Amino acid sequence: MRDRTSPRSASDAGFTLIEVMVTTMIMLTVSGVVITGVLNMTDLNNTVTNRSAMFAGVRNATALLQQEVGQAGRISLPAPVDLTVDALKDTAFLVVNSTEGMFEGEYLVLGTGDTQETVEIFLINGNTLTLKTALEETHDAGEPVSVQGAFWAGVVPSHNSDGSVNANGSSGSVLKIFGDINGSGKMVYVEYTCDLAEHVLYRNQMDLDAEKKDDPNVEQILVENVQANPDNTPCFTYQEETISDKVFVIGVAITLTVQSQDKDKVTGEHHKESKALLNVSPRNVFNAWQLYSLLMENRVQQTPAATALLMPALQTLP
Repeated sequence: MRDRTSPRSASDAGFTLIEVMVTTMIMLTVSGVVITGVLNMTDLNNTVTNRSAMFAGVRNATALLQQEVGQAGRISLPAPVDLTVDALKDTAFLVVNSTEGMFEGEYLVLGTGDTQETVEIFLINGNTLTLKTALEETHDAGEPVSVQGAFWAGVVPSHNSDGSVNANGSSGSVLKIFGDINGSGKMVYVEYTCDLAEHVLYRNQMDLDAEKKDDPNVEQILVENVQANPDNTPCFTYQEETISDKVFVIGVAITLTVQSQDKDKVTGEHHKESKALLNVSPRNVFNAWQLYSLLMENRVQQTPAATALLMPALQTLP
């Protein structure tokens, strides 16, 4: 009888243990290379994200500082103003449609053309202005009332005219500016505080005639992770020019150093970035300095009394 049993074909023989082990080792090696690559890409992405956030923070802060310092000292009225009744020659009163944004000691320009003249506000009572001196011309109702020039202390100087330190002025860690900073017609007072103890840069804005200055808080944090600058360079330094009793800040240098939020996975260190703007010109204050040099004093606006009350430093920071 014929034996129907035949030897198993080679195709059904399977893999040997050695082949399986070699294949497994190859797969583990390839998988390890792929996983390592993925982890490296993840670390690289985290590093790039970390650095990008740091660069963006310091770049945005310095861009805002540059813009607002450039606007410092700008004076404006929030809306068009005109006379509502005739203002007669040799009188010292004006009745206008609005006194919003005006302050005692401010210089106003009345009318246009040959009858245009500049007057100084002595007292504000509702919509009636008492002037410091009598009018030299008669001005008809409807004539425009405008404001020209700039605040000479739009960047509050760090020194007095005698060279002493201005106790309520700007400093290496606090920049104080005021005027129509936002270009909206509304004048505001702004303080930038570079607080190295808390490692933050605050931006504190309030109305020019605010009753008090609020403590800096988390809502006013502009940049976090602020560090000391190389060589301990101040955050703010000032180029000042003195004429008579006035000190004009005609240039501001801004230096800001920040570090990344997280440490680099490779180096184990924080990334740091320093941004320096060496000569930011407060153009309105610069113009006031030029006008004062030319003895055009009625275009150089005084600091409102209410604004001066906002300048003293807070006793403590949070």
